[in-house]
Amino acid sequence: MPQQRYPKVEILSVQPHEIKFILSETDTSVANALRRIMIAEVPTLAIDLVEYADNSSVLNDEYIAHRLGLIPIRYQKPDSMKGSDCTDAFLPHHECVCYEHCLRCSVEFELDVSYTVNGDEDVLAPLTVTSRDLRSNNELVHPAHFLSSDEQEEAQDDGIAIVKLGPGQKLKLKAIARLGIAKEHAKWSPVAVATYRFWPNIVLNDERLATLSMEQKQELVDACPDRILEIDQTTGKLQAVENAWDICTYTEDLMYAQNALKRRKEDDDFVTVTPSTDRFIFSVETTGCMDADEVLIAALKVLKKRLNDLARELETIKEMNS
Repeated sequence: MPQQRYPKVEILSVQPHEIKFILSETDTSVANALRRIMIAEVPTLAIDLVEYADNSSVLNDEYIAHRLGLIPIRYQKPDSMKGSDCTDAFLPHHECVCYEHCLRCSVEFELDVSYTVNGDEDVLAPLTVTSRDLRSNNELVHPAHFLSSDEQEEAQDDGIAIVKLGPGQKLKLKAIARLGIAKEHAKWSPVAVATYRFWPNIVLNDERLATLSMEQKQELVDACPDRILEIDQTTGKLQAVENAWDICTYTEDLMYAQNALKRRKEDDDFVTVTPSTDRFIFSVETTGCMDADEVLIAALKVLKKRLNDLARELETIKEMNS
């Protein structure tokens, strides 16, 4: 009978646009399932339909529609709905009973920008149309203009640039945002980066290291391009640096260096660095449509639902065969 596991999550750092955490006491299958769900199965809002009334810009309709679809759309939940996300406020469009779109399954944005100049004025610089020009019919839904305050301070525009207009040009359209997942299209993905690394198990063989001189220990330190080892200035012992888990890259340089220091090929290694099979370091960066902690919570909800659905299917099959 397989041993029951109780996975744990340890938060290392959390910011609105980024979260780092450790997933432990589980295996690669669960870690990879969580990563794939964060990338492709967390529901978000994205512009899916665009209706043009006027477009005299240098970009054609399809190009602008593609750019609009990639603008992160953020649902700002009210204080009275803490713990909820956009799935509590909107239905997937294929589940709604409306004819085209309604307030229950979509959000409508309007954009109307024109570059007008008087005849006696000189030709001015192009006018940049950005995400701030989109007007939503839902006060809780708006484009995520910047990923962070630092990005906003460094930006040259007021938001995400869509197109530049010259004198006399105009862009007027209506865009419909719908709920979806990235399995259908990448524009619905809430993350820009979602990766995990194996926790490094660094084992120092003190008995074998005691046979090395200080110069040989320094050779082992210098052999690691990721600098996971250091020499204690007080005791002279070789040890792992404090943040070795964060910078370890499992290079083979250390293996080659210590093999050269061995007297016999079959001697034990001085230092062993192996990836853990039940501890993983996750790094997740969002696109701005959701906070990083919200993405993690939503992914865990989706994973729980998938497992519950699987359990129900197994129970159904068991009852049919009994």
